[in-house]
Amino acid sequence: MISGFKDIKVIGFDADDTLWVNETYFREAEEKVGQLLSHYETPNKIDQELFKIEIENLPTYGYGVKGFVLSMIELALELSNGSVSNKIIGEIINIGKDMINKPIELLDGVEEVLRVLSKDYRLILATKGDLLDQERKLEKSGLIAYFHHIEVLSEKQESNYLKLLNHLDIKPQEFLMVGNSLKSDILPLVNIGAKAIHVPFHTTWQHEHVSEEETNGFDYKTVRSLTEILNLFAEQNGN
Repeated sequence: MISGFKDIKVIGFDADDTLWVNETYFREAEEKVGQLLSHYETPNKIDQELFKIEIENLPTYGYGVKGFVLSMIELALELSNGSVSNKIIGEIINIGKDMINKPIELLDGVEEVLRVLSKDYRLILATKGDLLDQERKLEKSGLIAYFHHIEVLSEKQESNYLKLLNHLDIKPQEFLMVGNSLKSDILPLVNIGAKAIHVPFHTTWQHEHVSEEETNGFDYKTVRSLTEILNLFAEQNGN
């Protein structure tokens, strides 16, 4: 159980799969590319090889749809020994364009939570991914007015968060992070002395998985939905 929020002045929110749907579209894209390349390998092998290529490419491309598309193209070239058709490459590119142009589907209670909390706290958005894509999604979401600051990070590690908090003159004990990823949104914050609330999403990228042992002893709260956060603050304030 997480301890109280009496010192909290600033609340940070992750974006993808915390405020709006994201990972679902990557899983759908993986299924599509698996079908396109099915005459080269089995679906399971295609998934394994794509994940391997994505991880190898992270230092070069970072996170987001564009790097994902390049990894899918690289996968197609490798599985086909360079013989994949231009038609299939074009279809992979179209999969990526379709992902970028998806409408923003806000998760339940998002706007209510931001509206209520923004009355008493400074809210910031701390997400990772492609800068242009994240800016586009935020603009389409209609949520931008709730945030005092927006930060697109290349990684979400302790050093990145400390740099962000120092830049904004926020003490770790005054900061609460809300997100769906234990690896990226929760554990690094607890490690630097901040608070964190985990809001699981039904689909999590394999790269973001952590073991039960890795979370043992960490002081954070898990809720089933964003709206439960309002109950936590109401309890804190004796309402």
